Amino acid sequence: MVSEHAVTSAAQVLVASNRGPVSYALRADGSIGARRGGGGLVSGLSAVEDKLWVCAALGDGDRAAVRHGIAEPGVRMLDIDADVHADAYNGIANSVLWFVHHMLYQTPLDPVFDAEFRRQWASFETYNLAFAQALAEEAGEGAAVLVQDYHLALVPGMLRELRPDLRIGHFSHTPWAPVDYFRLLPDDIAEQLLRGMLGADRAGFLTRRWADAFIGCCTEILGGTGRTRIGVHGLGADADFLRRRAHEADVDERMAVLREQVGGTGRKTIVRVDRTELSKNIVRGLLAYRELLNTRPQWRERVVHVAFAYPSRQDLTVYREYTAEVQRLADDINSAYGTPDWTPVLLHVNDDFARSLGAYRLADVALVNPIRDGMNLVAKEVPVVSDAGCALVLSREAGAYEELGADAIVVNPYDVSATAAALHEALTMPDGERAERSKRLAAAATALPPQQWFLEQLDALRQG
Repeated sequence: MVSEHAVTSAAQVLVASNRGPVSYALRADGSIGARRGGGGLVSGLSAVEDKLWVCAALGDGDRAAVRHGIAEPGVRMLDIDADVHADAYNGIANSVLWFVHHMLYQTPLDPVFDAEFRRQWASFETYNLAFAQALAEEAGEGAAVLVQDYHLALVPGMLRELRPDLRIGHFSHTPWAPVDYFRLLPDDIAEQLLRGMLGADRAGFLTRRWADAFIGCCTEILGGTGRTRIGVHGLGADADFLRRRAHEADVDERMAVLREQVGGTGRKTIVRVDRTELSKNIVRGLLAYRELLNTRPQWRERVVHVAFAYPSRQDLTVYREYTAEVQRLADDINSAYGTPDWTPVLLHVNDDFARSLGAYRLADVALVNPIRDGMNLVAKEVPVVSDAGCALVLSREAGAYEELGADAIVVNPYDVSATAAALHEALTMPDGERAERSKRLAAAATALPPQQWFLEQLDALRQG
């Protein structure tokens, strides 16, 4: 049965996400330029050629492209009102749902669910409905629709009402909050979110832990998950792409510059590559490094912390303040411990993928210590790319811990002293052990590469 929304095309595989595979920018001469995106989702979806990707216009360039009829084949970009999108994306998705699932609230002060929250929630509903309606219009009879992430948690239920003939999947790329924390949300909102996701035939998660937390919330609040099946698909690194890309000329150039900046014969490197996202725990990582230098002075002038902290969500005050604190702490460490021939922290804040790959190759130790993370692909990518093998210091709160924990040095992300001790253990790991662990980490990290990850979900959805 098809609703009153007419089927205008016969797409049999559809994907919905806030951000699409292409973005547009307005040039100085008034023309519109396109730029292709990257990442695990874009790589994974390349496994299916005949698909339609529905996404939101995220900026003025995107909106101009939509209004001028500029579009990539296989992509439908939605020109949702900019104020509605801002409320839905920054007001709800990034300032509420992200904070709940990553357990980031300072609860004596936040959250506050008041009239302003309700106004923004109405925008979140409007934003999700725009996606549901577009998918309903574009999907062929019985098509498979794969909805991505917390931004679009209401879409499966809305789409089910419009097109009950469709096979609908939802995949969460974040952690899922345990029920006691999830219930910080107003009762009706918590129920609406769960029912929205249970509109899907299948709900997917990156780890069993997050899937079990979702089931726990559904059981406690709704009495169960109904007819929705729950799946676990741990997104892996794309080994072939990473190894090829990491040995191109621009990466070699960045490596040469980094080696010069590290300086000193035989100096070791502790590498981290993150966005300045609150959940990434960059500040405690710097505090742990400072404690390492303070309590184990033998490492002074013998190690450099190469920290790439690429700004994220700078339109939110709390993120700007966090980014500033990262910079302040790095400067403090350099001021307290640095010498004319040694800069203890090399902090880079300008996003540069080739430089990140160069740092991966140089890494003796990779520090991945998030407060909470759905997966964390950096933990998987560094062992794949590292030239001599690296020791991985890994938070037990990263989704990647389930697959990589056996060969990593595992830390409680809040325990700065234990993280400092773990960095020392990693730095003193014998070369042979480090190489063997790194080899096993790389094998585990690439077990489900992006294309296979996507195809497994699609097959499971179609099988019913």
